Amino acid sequence: MKRIITTIAALLLLHIAVVAQNIAGVTIDNLSMKRSGEYMTIKMDIDLHSLSVKADRATVITPMLVSTTDSIALEAMALYGRNRYYQYIRNNTPLVADDKGNNYRASEAPRAIDYSVVVPYQAWMDGAYLKVERKEYGCCHKLLARESIGIGLYKELVFSPLYVYVRPLPEKVKTRVLSGSAFIDFPVSETVIYPDYRNNRTELGKIIASIDTVKNDPDNTITSLSIKGYASPESPYDNNTRLAKGRTQALKEYVQHLYHFAGDFITTDYEPEDWAGLRAYVEASDLEYRNKILAIIDSHREPDPKEWVLKSTYPEEYKFLLENCYPALRHSDYKIAYEIRQYDDIEEIKRIFANSPQKLSLNEFYRLAQIYEPGSDELNDVFETAVRMYPNDEIANLNAAISEMQHNDMTRAQRHLDKAGNSPEAIYARGILEAHLKQYDKALELLRQAHELGIAEAQNAIEQINQLK
Repeated sequence: MKRIITTIAALLLLHIAVVAQNIAGVTIDNLSMKRSGEYMTIKMDIDLHSLSVKADRATVITPMLVSTTDSIALEAMALYGRNRYYQYIRNNTPLVADDKGNNYRASEAPRAIDYSVVVPYQAWMDGAYLKVERKEYGCCHKLLARESIGIGLYKELVFSPLYVYVRPLPEKVKTRVLSGSAFIDFPVSETVIYPDYRNNRTELGKIIASIDTVKNDPDNTITSLSIKGYASPESPYDNNTRLAKGRTQALKEYVQHLYHFAGDFITTDYEPEDWAGLRAYVEASDLEYRNKILAIIDSHREPDPKEWVLKSTYPEEYKFLLENCYPALRHSDYKIAYEIRQYDDIEEIKRIFANSPQKLSLNEFYRLAQIYEPGSDELNDVFETAVRMYPNDEIANLNAAISEMQHNDMTRAQRHLDKAGNSPEAIYARGILEAHLKQYDKALELLRQAHELGIAEAQNAIEQINQLK
């Protein structure tokens, strides 16, 4: 098998640092914005060495977090010239409230401020940017000048792992089997088929329709047909052996007469008494003595004594089974083995996918998927259809799970990963899923295991998770 890695989106970091920014005597450097759970911490260095405030003026510097839908003003700083500072002291008229920042006399204000605030995190802050606003006031709080500058953008870390698909190996021969069951009725003790007897026309039609479905498709070549006949347990075992064998042979001859297959094309087998079918029916029933009847069925008695014990011990239940279960135990199971030709042209594969997806191999599904964008509805549809056609195949389930993760459907991804086996790629995919579910400790355990098993891409995911935790 071949591993294919899809491209990933750009990694957006929680922690942001920018080069120094200037706004009228104020220099901002070393900005960082980092979220930790329910809070965001904003840090920066503010240099005021070049800020000059006239005696009758005041300057307010306010950092703000702003998005397209909301904003919040952070702790501000007001710096007063000599005259304005005394006016502020005498009249107690601060430009910045005590709980929202600090008021300084300009000559006494710190020249370098290690600014740090913590605010409750809100969803709108993802994608918000930090700006610093500078306002200059004159007498009576008159606004004389106002300017602002954007410093940096905050963006949540997006977990963007490398998704590793597995290419299924091509099938040298695409062999398939179409199976079914027919319930042919025979008169008591007879082994001759009467097509018009009871519901035989319909039951024989099942077999004919199945054969024709395969035979009439030019892409198919039938390679064999097998028939296995079953009888129910109510008669002596020797007689049931005769009936099962004879009725199976009669069905073979009926089909042979219609299609004129080669002499050894149709193979037959028979089961004199279908105890397995009886057991399955009883186990699924709500019979009063279900468990005791199952014990009889599972016993090591010979068939005829077993039948007698069941009949004599639980006559009412036996009568019920005779009427409701035994008729279905007289059946003929058939299997039509055939080969499907290979499809090489991608346009032909697209046509087959749209009309008869069951004719595609997993490798052909995979080749079709390569023409679609990762995460697209079309790609997801291809892998979803592939796993419906091959529900127990580990690679089909793995690729479907990966596609669903890229399609942001973690519930379906989990269901398919349960059937994806334990290959290194499957372990890696489970680690990626746990990370998407924010189960980081479990994700790291799986990813480290995958990395030890040779999945190099796991290291990238581990590093991302360590930033997220």
